[in-house]
Amino acid sequence: MAQASNLQHRRIEKASSGWLNGLIGVIIFSGSLPATRIAVLEFAPVFLTVARASIAGVVALCMLMLLKQKRPETSHLFPLFIVAMGVVVGFPLLTALALQYVTSAHSIVFVGLLPLATAAFAVLRGGERPRPVFWVFSTLGSAVVVGFAVSQGLTASPVGDLLMLVAILVCGLGYAEGAKLSKTLGGWQVICWALILSLPVMLTLTGFTAPPSLAHISLPAWLSLGYVSLFSMLIGFVFWYRGLVQGGTAAVGQLQLLQPFFGLALAATLLHEQVSLGMLAVTVAVILCVAGARRFSR
Repeated sequence: MAQASNLQHRRIEKASSGWLNGLIGVIIFSGSLPATRIAVLEFAPVFLTVARASIAGVVALCMLMLLKQKRPETSHLFPLFIVAMGVVVGFPLLTALALQYVTSAHSIVFVGLLPLATAAFAVLRGGERPRPVFWVFSTLGSAVVVGFAVSQGLTASPVGDLLMLVAILVCGLGYAEGAKLSKTLGGWQVICWALILSLPVMLTLTGFTAPPSLAHISLPAWLSLGYVSLFSMLIGFVFWYRGLVQGGTAAVGQLQLLQPFFGLALAATLLHEQVSLGMLAVTVAVILCVAGARRFSR
């Protein structure tokens, strides 16, 4: 009886730790779109994407060498390729392109679709089986976000919104695939190896797409590049993948519904973008959906 009680206690402790790590990851990721919005005003989207991946890749290489981590096995290469295409290249590039057409406040509400996409890929790729009521809350949260986007004029920039939707899909796949691989390779090791896998191409493209002169680049743009390179591309994933493994990809992935709340606050504070009462109402609604999804995640 005591052994069963201790086992249950460890499971609860592990799940709680997963939710905490996931929340830290979400808070870090929340600054990604506002920072990208600042950076893309002075850096071309393609250069911004490859430069941030290159910077993070060099740091990741140093980390793996200093800590003497073993190389991935051959069977790990294709999953790492999926992670790289999803979160190293796909999501950063697509969102940078989208932010040429929409504001960061508008794009952030699309992040509310990430939990549903992540959960769907967790079932398809990770074999997770959340309870039916979980899907009700997850779908409801996503529907609220999409409904709000439509009410605010989704057709105002069909190119920007389409780019954001595709970005969400590839990011959800990258999250789920990375979480699955983290169980055998390790959480922070997954994002580091994915960055290194893409590093040769990213460094080459950085050289080809670099602007002729960097003298005109402002300090806020440089700081934004630094943030998306180190925090959005590397440090956030250390907490995020650890949280997904500890608490379950589908379950902890619902924390992404909170990302618009933090992102909108940053957009209003740093970019002085207008945050309407409707946006705040959406945030409250998705917070309630997170609570419901967590309760019925297993």
